[in-house]
Amino acid sequence: MLQNIRVVLVNTSHPGNIGGAARAMKNMGLSRLVLVDPEDFPSAEAVARASGAVDILDGAQVVGTLEEALVGCSVVLGTSARDRSIPWPLLDPRECATTTLEHAGRGGEVALVFGREYAGLTNDELQRCQFHVHIPSNPDFSSLNLATAVQVLAYEVRMAWLAVQGLPTKMSKVEAAAPLDGQPVTADELELFYGHLESTLVQIGFLDPQSPRHLMSRLRRLYGRSDVSKLEMNILRGILTETQKAVRGEPHKRRNEDV
Repeated sequence: MLQNIRVVLVNTSHPGNIGGAARAMKNMGLSRLVLVDPEDFPSAEAVARASGAVDILDGAQVVGTLEEALVGCSVVLGTSARDRSIPWPLLDPRECATTTLEHAGRGGEVALVFGREYAGLTNDELQRCQFHVHIPSNPDFSSLNLATAVQVLAYEVRMAWLAVQGLPTKMSKVEAAAPLDGQPVTADELELFYGHLESTLVQIGFLDPQSPRHLMSRLRRLYGRSDVSKLEMNILRGILTETQKAVRGEPHKRRNEDV
């Protein structure tokens, strides 16, 4: 589906923006870049700004006119920050992504068109687009860097694609290298900890066993909702042990190197 989407940059003046756009595309899984009459390309600056997305630059199609860039496209969406006197279907980035995926999913070729850094797309160029896309930026400072605009639309396309594919949009928790870090403590291990904690609090004078009030109940609630792992429990028990040693005046060692 993503292979049916092309990003079209019209008459880009700064090669760094081409590299930045390529990087934004690769971040979001897009790979087809079309350059319409770029002022400076190929360029070492574009390669530097691409930062690992040189394959997108190497595969970029360079053409002389927008008409050539849109050959084969069934849907064209052009970005614009200006108000238009002629009514035209206007989408925000999220709606743009939905429309893009609907057509790409049916096998259609879709073009996301971005204009010049200094002036955007001309009226004639915008009239070649079935939809106009407006990024709702701060009206007091609405000018977006070209690569940033590409990133915004590419991100929304990515999110829409993940939803269509039924894939998660959040990373799952990464298990730490320590084998105990992903294992929850058992109820009996928690009881041993609470006993250790209570004796330590009595030993340091924080808990009066003759007038305990509700301190341990509150601490049980606190740790009970913390989803403590076995590794974290080992850390807590180690802290309590070293605290007790310190109170008794026994030598103790630093343990943070084991964490």
